[in-house]
Amino acid sequence: MNITKDEQEKRFKEREQNPDKQWKITDEDWRNREKWDQYLIAVDRMLVRTSTEKSPWIVVEGNNKYYARIRVLKAVIAAIEEGIKEKKGEK
Repeated sequence: MNITKDEQEKRFKEREQNPDKQWKITDEDWRNREKWDQYLIAVDRMLVRTSTEKSPWIVVEGNNKYYARIRVLKAVIAAIEEGIKEKKGEK
């Protein structure tokens, strides 16, 4: 999931204000957020080095939770269907 820095801040602030979700946000989250640019570089390197033809990374735009969930489900379904096709081709 990939969200913007602004969206992350919005979600953090909402969690702080919601008594049912306050446990989800800690000082460590805010400290790590200060390293946003470093995390972007690290994630980019990880994606480039570990994505393969058989096991590609799929970066999902996550600012809209509904869209992100649908996108992930579609990607999983597509991968399963592709795996089934490959299996049938092996037999």
